[in-house]
Amino acid sequence: MSVTEKSKFGTLGEKYASEFLISRNYAILGTNYQKPWGEIDIIAEKEGIIVFVEVKANHKEIIGFEPELRVSRAKLKRIVRAARTYIIDKKCGPDQEWQIDIVAIIIDKERKIAKIKHFKNIEV
Repeated sequence: MSVTEKSKFGTLGEKYASEFLISRNYAILGTNYQKPWGEIDIIAEKEGIIVFVEVKANHKEIIGFEPELRVSRAKLKRIVRAARTYIIDKKCGPDQEWQIDIVAIIIDKERKIAKIKHFKNIEV
């Protein structure tokens, strides 16, 4: 898969994840929040809690390696650092609740969702 194809596939995964979250009453606050030390794919809010979402997508043909397994401890630490920066940048109060979620998506050959899983409040 070329860099351009990989980027398009990642963008498609993020689009599906956003639609999934919206369908479950999350408000999307932003996407692709980037800092030199980390990136957050989707920033959402539900019931007053800010949710920093890491999206991982695989092609259906990849068997035995679920997309969520590609989120390493090091990646989670970078997400936490970026999340804390976001909280400060947006001048949220010190008692603002937030969490990290993972949305894992498997996409079939027709670029449709074959499977989607939502892991909430990941421990870092």
